[in-house]
Amino acid sequence: MSGDEKIRRRLTDFIKAEAVDKGFDLCRITGPDSIPQAPARLADFLAAGYHGTMDWMAETEARRADPRVLWSEVRSIVVFAMNYGPEHDPRAVLEKPDRAAISVYAQNRDYHDIIKGRLKEVATRFAARGGADVKVFVDTAPVMEKPLAAAAGLGWQGKHTNLVSRTHGSWLFLGSLFTTADLYKDEPERDHCGSCRACLDACPTDAFPAPYKIDARRCISYLTIEHKGTIDPTIREKIGNRIYGCDDCLAACPWNKFAASASEMKLVARDDLKAPRLADLLTLDDPGFRTHFSGSPVKRIGRDRFVRNVLIAAGNSGDRSLIAQCIHLADDASPVVRGMAAWALSRLMDASEFVKFAAGRTDDADADVRAEYERARATP
Repeated sequence: MSGDEKIRRRLTDFIKAEAVDKGFDLCRITGPDSIPQAPARLADFLAAGYHGTMDWMAETEARRADPRVLWSEVRSIVVFAMNYGPEHDPRAVLEKPDRAAISVYAQNRDYHDIIKGRLKEVATRFAARGGADVKVFVDTAPVMEKPLAAAAGLGWQGKHTNLVSRTHGSWLFLGSLFTTADLYKDEPERDHCGSCRACLDACPTDAFPAPYKIDARRCISYLTIEHKGTIDPTIREKIGNRIYGCDDCLAACPWNKFAASASEMKLVARDDLKAPRLADLLTLDDPGFRTHFSGSPVKRIGRDRFVRNVLIAAGNSGDRSLIAQCIHLADDASPVVRGMAAWALSRLMDASEFVKFAAGRTDDADADVRAEYERARATP
């Protein structure tokens, strides 16, 4: 082995050892040219409108589709994964309509901050050891981490479009390190989904138009997190009590049962976010929301969007004890909150009771709120 090859091997082994030391469960390496199919697939996704209102995906299409457009000097891409699998089936809370279902990943501290902090530690030590330039990315940058993770051999993209690992199932946080160093590349993982369609059948809103394709406009995770306005009335009932994200397709994956134990540095869920009471969440004003979700990824959607989601869950709960709180929110300063309060009340009140309540509210200054009352009154 030549001197250059020895250096290349030492750097490759070093960064993988650093990944383990910093608590990552998986670390594999690929090249910037390893996802040649990505540009066409991304273009098809955007052309179909499956990205919904996520305009930033179209705006960053070129950089997202090709790592070399994002950084022309990159020679190796190191992909890291951390297992966040729950200790129980997260779908159990769906049978408790007075409680709220928050996606497993959001029951901890914001993973963006934690993973990026650890990646920066790895990057600093790696740059000092090898003298190469490095850049780290976690989700928020225009990097197609799931195709890159599959190309690096961490797993494969399942029919639900998320990464699946033979050793950690569908519960993985991803991050990447781009470097100018030429490292040894790992072999990609082949698809092991076979004829299974458990994830597709588990989706409550039929968000998968076909295996390996997702329409975000019907995805509960997108609707409750990324979507800012009113939510399609035909989908609200199917959302149930999911107020932030949805774990159904992930939890249904059979590969989860083969998942290895998580690292000792695994994030621990907050007890108060595992199944909080809807009644408690409906009382949150903006300061209360910010305080309650400090350090949580939930905080980034803001109080108004969050309460909108809680009101949908309240409307689906059948719990008349929530009526008083919904009436109070019907006068909220936020139009999206007032609109969802109207919908929730139309579901919780008797028909005559709601007609009487709505009689004096059809002159709301916001057209969407007026439409909610008119639609609710017209629904038998």
